[in-house]
Amino acid sequence: MDETIGNINRIIDGYEREMVEELKNIIGIKSISPSSGGMGESKRVEHLLPLLKAQGADAKIYSYKDETGTERPSIVATRGAAGRTIWVVAHIDTVSEGDPAMWSTNPFEGVEKDGRVYGRGSSDNGQDVVAGIYAMKALGAAKAEMKYRMGLVLVADEEVGSKYGIQKLLDEQGVFGKEDMFLVPDAGVEDGSEIEVSEKGMLWIKITTTGKQVHASTPHLGINACRHAVGLLDRIDTDLHRKYTKTNKLFAPDTSTFEITKREANVGSVNIIPGKDVSYIDCRILPDYSVDEVLEDVKRLASEAEMRTPGLKIEVEVFQREDPAPTTDPNSEIARLLGKRIREQLGVEPKTIGIGGGTCAAFARRKGFQAAVWNTTGEVAHSPDEYAVIKHMMGDAKVIASLFV
Repeated sequence: MDETIGNINRIIDGYEREMVEELKNIIGIKSISPSSGGMGESKRVEHLLPLLKAQGADAKIYSYKDETGTERPSIVATRGAAGRTIWVVAHIDTVSEGDPAMWSTNPFEGVEKDGRVYGRGSSDNGQDVVAGIYAMKALGAAKAEMKYRMGLVLVADEEVGSKYGIQKLLDEQGVFGKEDMFLVPDAGVEDGSEIEVSEKGMLWIKITTTGKQVHASTPHLGINACRHAVGLLDRIDTDLHRKYTKTNKLFAPDTSTFEITKREANVGSVNIIPGKDVSYIDCRILPDYSVDEVLEDVKRLASEAEMRTPGLKIEVEVFQREDPAPTTDPNSEIARLLGKRIREQLGVEPKTIGIGGGTCAAFARRKGFQAAVWNTTGEVAHSPDEYAVIKHMMGDAKVIASLFV
């Protein structure tokens, strides 16, 4: 291994206890979107900004008000001479804890046990918020000659669409250069062998079926919204899976997926025929297809259902949408550089893949940037007893730091 990289690795090893304590600290600072019942990211930013400035990084806050009037701040920090930059983008917001009874620990108190740190947001994305900060610190401590400037972007609002985070920052003048590259450490596998270069489009559809509520003993007087919703959902499920059949081996699963998920409560008694039913469908669409086409198919099926039953009304709404972004070339500079450092640091052979989930990389790709998604993690994000493996956090910091020298 290169002597400079070996020195940086030793410096990062010396930060281990500090990094673990910092991960515990940020777990203890709630950072949930106002749309999910939280107060946003301001308190985390207030805590993290001094850490970056103390290590000599050039750090600045960019903040935007959301629809509730809440400030949604992100941090943009850099180290190294101005020039071509690799931006490491990690998000500082989290989802809520869900049912606290399903947790073995307090979800908002970082608990260290058996080489792990437990708590909400520990893996998603606290592990790599910390890894990014200490990779930047190690580069400064090593006084390393850097081939690329390091940019670290700690973004708001990723969990509910990034409208007030990376999307806003990509529209800011003078933040990103046209030749810059992006690493988003926000998806991966336990051995760190997967580099994500493509993401499916995402379409969440809300379907409101309105009929006429009556007593269950007189169904002929009403229109059962639940029955019609179930029938429509079945037709949508069948038709979409029959039509959108292309495969892409980058992805697992390698097809577009269309899943009926959430259904809102309708009536509170068994003997009431519901007059309203609200259901949701989660669509993950291969880049080969248009999100608009899928949406139009759903609207057409809803319209046909209305026509079959006079008095029935069906509203189809987009609850959330992300169109497929261009795929980053698996042989792009960022993918090749990242692959080289993964081999050196982790001793595994990386492969390029696509995923069904959405990350900040998609927004960068739409702006024409090379973007790769990578970290070392298990399937614990958003789950009870979410945890980060300390060894993974340390390895991520070493891979990230080594990209710049």
